[in-house]
Amino acid sequence: MPFLALTDDRGRLLWISAARPGRSSEITTARYNKLVQRLRAHKLAAIGDLGFTGLDDDVDNSVVITGYKAARTEPLMSAKKQVNRLIASVRAVCEHDFAHLKNWRILAKLRLSPRYATTLLRALLVLTRTEVAP
Repeated sequence: MPFLALTDDRGRLLWISAARPGRSSEITTARYNKLVQRLRAHKLAAIGDLGFTGLDDDVDNSVVITGYKAARTEPLMSAKKQVNRLIASVRAVCEHDFAHLKNWRILAKLRLSPRYATTLLRALLVLTRTEVAP
C-alpha cells in the first residue's frame, strides 16, 4: 500500500499522505494527494527520488526537485552525476526516517482498506512525534 511522507531536514516526520491501493505508483499517489499544490500553498519545496520525475511541470517555479535519469543510449554527464550524488546525500537523512517507519511490523503485514490504513499511518505519525518524559 503506497503512501507518501514528508520529513524536515533532520529526518523528523512532518506529514503522511492518505494510503492508496497497492497497484498505485508513487507519482500517482502524489497526484491524488495534490502534493505539488499543497507544497506551493505553503511555500515549501521537496526533494524526491527519480520516481517523481515529471510530477512538477512548472520549470520556472519547481517545488519538487528530482535527479537526472540516464537514457539507454546516452549516459549521464559528470555534472549531472554530481547533482544526483548531492541530492542523494540530502535525501539520506529522510531515507533513514522511512527505514524507521518500516520497523513498525504492522506496516509490513497490513492487509486492509486504504481508509483504515490511513488512520493507522496517521496514528503512527503521532506516536513518532511524541516524546516520552523520563
